[in-house]
Amino acid sequence: MIVSMGISGLLTRAATAALRALAPGGRGPWQRRNFAGRTVELYAGPAAALATAVTAGRVRPAAGVAVAVAGACGAYDDFAGAGDPRRGFRAHLAALRDGEVTSGAVKLFGICAAGLLAGARMRERPVDKVLAGVVIAGAAHAVNLVDVRPGRAAGAVLALGVPGLLREGPAAELAAAAVGAPQPNDEKYSFEQAFKIEKPKYNDLWAGILVSGARYYYGCVTFN
Repeated sequence: MIVSMGISGLLTRAATAALRALAPGGRGPWQRRNFAGRTVELYAGPAAALATAVTAGRVRPAAGVAVAVAGACGAYDDFAGAGDPRRGFRAHLAALRDGEVTSGAVKLFGICAAGLLAGARMRERPVDKVLAGVVIAGAAHAVNLVDVRPGRAAGAVLALGVPGLLREGPAAELAAAAVGAPQPNDEKYSFEQAFKIEKPKYNDLWAGILVSGARYYYGCVTFN
């Protein structure tokens, strides 16, 4: 477990440094203005996804593939949807009903498909396959939904992953792969900046539902 956590952390740092040095497509696409008006970089996100995918893949290849696909879908949305103001399930599904496939919809359905396929490869009984897929996809979407303030996504990963460290075998190794990936940055935020909730609160509501569902189904998958 400690080895998996260390590998994940080291790979995240190495991949972040490599992306920062290479900056594929130029520096501009890798920079954004955050809520405080400061320029932030996007290198750490893909780096953490890659590190988690590689580390998880050592334990369960299907889990590694699911993380890699989710990371690729997230990166696609970050770059292809950079100028799109639409956010959340409702906006992307509304666009889909109008015949437009947004980058957010690609991420939404891509993560769902990756989670379900990974669950199908990791479990034996049909019901367990579905439940495992719901756990994987639900956890990924929960993290994505709370990623609207600094540190929230990393906090969600830790909240979902740390309990897994108390288990044994592959479950602990997979949890360690996720927990070891988030890295601190140089930004300083107050508690209010990090946890202030703006209206409407749909993101937090949906995230809470998904986290609760993931916890419930995790128990079902684990003890069946």
